[in-house]
Amino acid sequence: MKHTSKCFLMVWVWGCMAAPLAAQQVYTLDECIESALLNNARMKNAANDLASARHERKEAFTNYFPSISATGGGFLSSTHLLGMEMEPGMSLGLMKDGLVGGVTASMPLFTGGQIVQGNKLSEVNVEKYRLLGRQAENEVKLTAEQYYWQVAMLKEKLRTLHVVEAQLAEILKDVDAAVQAGVTNRNDLLQVQLRQNDTRSTRINVENSLALSRRLLAQYIGMPGDSVDVDFVVADSLPEPPDALYRRPDESLALTPEYNLLQAKLKASRIERKMTLGKQLPTVAIGGGFVYDNLLDRDRNYWVGFATVSVPLSGWWEGSHSLKRSKLAVRTEENNLRNGSELLVINMQNTWNAVTDAYKQVRIAIESIGQSAENLRLQTDYYHAGTCTMSDLLEAQTLFQQSRDRYVEAYAQYAVKKREYLQATGR
Repeated sequence: MKHTSKCFLMVWVWGCMAAPLAAQQVYTLDECIESALLNNARMKNAANDLASARHERKEAFTNYFPSISATGGGFLSSTHLLGMEMEPGMSLGLMKDGLVGGVTASMPLFTGGQIVQGNKLSEVNVEKYRLLGRQAENEVKLTAEQYYWQVAMLKEKLRTLHVVEAQLAEILKDVDAAVQAGVTNRNDLLQVQLRQNDTRSTRINVENSLALSRRLLAQYIGMPGDSVDVDFVVADSLPEPPDALYRRPDESLALTPEYNLLQAKLKASRIERKMTLGKQLPTVAIGGGFVYDNLLDRDRNYWVGFATVSVPLSGWWEGSHSLKRSKLAVRTEENNLRNGSELLVINMQNTWNAVTDAYKQVRIAIESIGQSAENLRLQTDYYHAGTCTMSDLLEAQTLFQQSRDRYVEAYAQYAVKKREYLQATGR
């Protein structure tokens, strides 16, 4: 029993310095995030959506140019389509067979602003998908960090279990010798053995959870199943306070992708209203082309030109309702912008409170580790002196294990909350 505390410290240091399995690739947090951004399906899909929106913008730009088309056809008839009786016994027949073809081009001169507004809408659409890509990037970073800290936390819990198992083995050795010498009863030995069984059961659960967490992290960052480990050991020290991270919500609002998405939706609804108005206006187009035919049994080539004016007379009644509907859509997006901005500010304040609370939890957990370690040392000495029971000693050991587990949980939670706050403030 005298050597229990010394063994505890030696095993703890060994556990903290133990290297990961050689078969596993060790990643830092930044490497996990970088790999997730390169390989995660969410980021690939976001890139595809943005590329599609850019092609749509280029497609809308082509509406500024003339549209060119080529047509051709031919026919064959059993009789002439056109006939004329010249005199008795003499007739003239035309168009029994023939070919016709041509190339025409038309250019819209005025479309009620639909082409201009359509190009503006495509620009807004590109911006929308760029912002959605930023949102996807934030979510991928946050999820990768959550998986990373889950692995780190479970590894720390395993290290604590190693220490507890080593200490229990030492206690069992001392108690067994005391039972053999008749100094103590067998009940103390049974209590230690039961505690060892509980620890083994806990180890199985933690190892299974760790294996699952590693697989989830590996899948998320695009690596093979059991090939990922994390390069982090939680130190028994208080991390830096979050005070330097704080930024006023009114200064951060315009930097967030969520706020800019709300603005993009409002801008798009206003453009769509202008396009709805343009549909009620006349459209003017000019065009021309080259035509060839041999319908009258001889080849003919000629140029044609044309101009068109289209006025949607019967659509004005329907269009008046479309305009009112589009105006209401603009008002809805204005309300969404105002309401969403308020909610984003509240979320910034809430995530800041969560960061400061998580930091306080880390500080409390560190204090608890020191207190529980001292309590364990005292109970070990008291048991050796015969002034406390084995139940008291094992309870002190349980408290120590719980304090270390709470510390690594609080540490991981603090790191994740910092990421959430930085993203909530547009960083």
